[in-house]
Amino acid sequence: MHKTTSASSLGPGGLDLTQAFFKPIHGAAPPSSSNRHTKISVIGAGNVGMAIAQTILTQGLADELVLVDAIPDKLRGEMIDLQHAAAFLPRTKINASVDYAVTSNSDLCIVTAGARQIHGESRLNLLQRNVALFRKIIPPLAKYSPETILLIVSNPVDVLTYVAWKLSGFPSNRVIGSGTNLDSSRFRFRIADHLDVNAQDVQAYIVGEHGDSSVALWSSISVGGVPVLSFLEKQQIAYEKETLESIHKAVVDSASEVISLKGYTSWAIGYSAAGLARSILRDHRSIHPVSVLAKGFYGVDGGDVFLSLPAQLGRSGVLGVTNVHLTDEEEQKLRDSAKIILEVQVQLGL
Repeated sequence: MHKTTSASSLGPGGLDLTQAFFKPIHGAAPPSSSNRHTKISVIGAGNVGMAIAQTILTQGLADELVLVDAIPDKLRGEMIDLQHAAAFLPRTKINASVDYAVTSNSDLCIVTAGARQIHGESRLNLLQRNVALFRKIIPPLAKYSPETILLIVSNPVDVLTYVAWKLSGFPSNRVIGSGTNLDSSRFRFRIADHLDVNAQDVQAYIVGEHGDSSVALWSSISVGGVPVLSFLEKQQIAYEKETLESIHKAVVDSASEVISLKGYTSWAIGYSAAGLARSILRDHRSIHPVSVLAKGFYGVDGGDVFLSLPAQLGRSGVLGVTNVHLTDEEEQKLRDSAKIILEVQVQLGL
């Protein structure tokens, strides 16, 4: 597939116009080659992939952005459309190809590609088709960028993050699923809305499966540094457990609501994935609830399983899992969530 890239050799015979256009200052040393080139590849140019790409561009997170998809015409159209916005964006080289060689030496590979569910198709059959798709995606990414970090966004994200880990052969710290990072953002929004505060002042996590068995960590929620539930108890302010459960249910149903209204989700996951990319590539060491290898945490055992836990992210991927205190009930729900994921994984035969 033809690639459009920026070029300075526009003069007669391929003359490099930069030499004629810019005159070096007196006594200047030759320009040094930068070793801070940051390259991100996004696999899948659908609604989610393009929302992620657009957010990465507007936030200036990469020196080079690569798009890969199986549909060449749409892919080239998306690339050109983004390139035409160059005057309004931080300087980023944008490439696209159906050939995975274009992803070579990526610092971060974000996988959004996935098969769509056919009417009447079982979840297991859909998952098996996605595993077959990942067999075509993950090995080439690992081949061309052996030191990259894989960020999996495709659903079901926890199982597919496990699949990507198995197929890549990478250490577990370099394979991350977007997990409940967006769920937790929705959770913080709901709580902030109830309390009429800024969502950035709310610290709250959804952990476990990105799905129906996710666990809301009510015991550790704080607003402006104040633990919410213990504050209510000390002030003898009554609250109903059903109210808390209804907020969690609204979070779980959020994606379905958006899909029923506009046909797909895109912008929120775009910001979520870009936030993860920023924390990883800029070594922010921020805490995010993302899908990680959870074996050995909070009594999760019985096999290798990826599910979301509050994890510190940096330049080498997952730096560690935060030791958040969970109640006995929350721990049991987390183990139940892990069991549900494991039951699905066993059927894949990997």
